[in-house]
Amino acid sequence: MKLFTFSLLLLLPLTAYARHVKKPEANIEKRAPIVNSAAPVVLTQDKPNFCIIGAQSGKDFRSEAAFKSIVWKSKVVYVGETHDEPLDHMAQLEALKAMKIARGAKIAVGFEMVVSTLQPVLDDYAAGKITEEEFREKADWKTGKGFDFALYKPLFDFVIQNKLRALALNVPRAVIKKIARTGLESLTPEEKAFLPEKVEVTKHKKYNEYLKESFGGHGSTSTVTTFAFDNYLASMAAWNEGMGSRIVTFLEENPAYAVLVIAGNGHLMYNAAIPASVKSRLKGVYQASFLTENALKCPETMPKEQKDMANYIWYINHAPKPEPAITISTATAAAPAISTPPLPSPATPAAQPGR
Repeated sequence: MKLFTFSLLLLLPLTAYARHVKKPEANIEKRAPIVNSAAPVVLTQDKPNFCIIGAQSGKDFRSEAAFKSIVWKSKVVYVGETHDEPLDHMAQLEALKAMKIARGAKIAVGFEMVVSTLQPVLDDYAAGKITEEEFREKADWKTGKGFDFALYKPLFDFVIQNKLRALALNVPRAVIKKIARTGLESLTPEEKAFLPEKVEVTKHKKYNEYLKESFGGHGSTSTVTTFAFDNYLASMAAWNEGMGSRIVTFLEENPAYAVLVIAGNGHLMYNAAIPASVKSRLKGVYQASFLTENALKCPETMPKEQKDMANYIWYINHAPKPEPAITISTATAAAPAISTPPLPSPATPAAQPGR
């Protein structure tokens, strides 16, 4: 998998929420899936086919009906992405359409790529009070800068057309970068307000190995070597906890709603990131996480290294990226500019190529 960008509200009592939630079974995959078609799933590059395997049990969920049965029964659904892969975003839209069938308009879509300070702007956009152009201007979401808006536009359009809610999940980047360099204790009261009162650094072994691989993979010339790994872990924890707490706060205030989370795969990995944050704050919440994985063919069985990477692995045949154009210039080479690189994002494990 290739590198991708990762993209304090007090908790209200859970009594109102509990009235709307049935007690779930311990394992999401214990629910009997809809019987799948015997026809094999062929992965095409024009849409996300329903090649889905339970990452905890290895069971097949290889049909649209089986996928819907999972989504319909879940209060929080996560569909991960590699940010520049169009089919991953189409998969997210499939989840949203499925949720709409079961939930009507009682859905909120949480976006990692929108910082929490922009919630009022996002509210206006979702309500149709401002145009796409006005939203992109106010959100500083410009063409060629960061996430490609065109990939997320169908999701926003669906939200607007169906009068759904939208959540700005992300923690300001400056806060995360500061934690990575100088630790949680260095934050000002104003910066701490973007985070929950308690930020729990995960002890999940595989997830921390994944983060450590990313931390050590940027080379000795990177500013990644200028801050301690412990601070890096704290910054990732703050990132995930900040987004998780916003999801929980919304559900406590709107207990009849379900939430679809749009985020990079790294925020779902091993259910140790955002899903763990939500679970710790909202006991009994029913969640389903889908990690999108590149594959040319729908595998007969799940590769053992992918076990437990999420609740489900969704295999998608990503189209190959075009080779970058090679230009030849006779101009004198300029001296390299000196700048501070952005905070590095964890890469997905190198053992799984093609992302």
